[in-house]
Amino acid sequence: MNKKIGFIGSGNMGSAMIKGILNSELILSENIYVSDINENKLEAIKKELGVNVTTKSKELVKNVDIIILSVKPNIYSMVLNEIKNELKYDMLVITIAAGISIDFVEDIIGNDKKIIRTMPNTPALVGEGMAAICPNKNINDEELNIVKNIFESFGKAEVVKEYLIDSVIAVSGSSPAYVFKFIEAMADGAVLGGMPRDKAYKFAAQAVLGSAKMVLETGMHPAVLKDMVCSPGGTTIEAIASLEKNGFSGTVIEAMKECMNKSRNM
Repeated sequence: MNKKIGFIGSGNMGSAMIKGILNSELILSENIYVSDINENKLEAIKKELGVNVTTKSKELVKNVDIIILSVKPNIYSMVLNEIKNELKYDMLVITIAAGISIDFVEDIIGNDKKIIRTMPNTPALVGEGMAAICPNKNINDEELNIVKNIFESFGKAEVVKEYLIDSVIAVSGSSPAYVFKFIEAMADGAVLGGMPRDKAYKFAAQAVLGSAKMVLETGMHPAVLKDMVCSPGGTTIEAIASLEKNGFSGTVIEAMKECMNKSRNM
């Protein structure tokens, strides 16, 4: 891709995206710029990834075609106000933060700007990310494809209406943390049964990876796939019965509702 991308902020999500883009070879490191106020972080990311770095966001904006705002939601207003006078009319401004709506960004930099609200997740680091893309009215099909190509370079991406973003955050943006807890709990159970810790994590993680691929690649309903594992009177249905007795499904749904409510109120 013959575009220069600038990341304002070099936190976990931004770093995961940069590494995903470079691993896919979509964009060369010399065409990626990163700004941050933390010089130590910049020096580390420059040494590791070979990207261009600066402590001045305004300077970054002058050198790129696409800006990805990978800072915390509470400083979005400050960053947008700092760079708004440097934005070119055809520049793509991409947000990745929960609680930052398209209207919020337009109110600061203008509703004539090209703005895309997105919600990626950290599995981008290993090329298995999932991202939602919500363009504003100024984005054309070619620009939308450019953004999709960026996010699909480290996983999968879907264009969705902005009103769905809270659901996206719960089911995709935050959910890796739920899955990590599930893997940890399964591994703890295996350790309780006598398995060494390192093997327990490997068995648990691979089971989750393989199960997810079965859902995506077979197109079968998760309940059907679950039934295929549950033999009558067998070990699996015994475990499923225990999970449901202890509110497994309801607990997950309630957790997602809390996540969505938090997102709406941010």
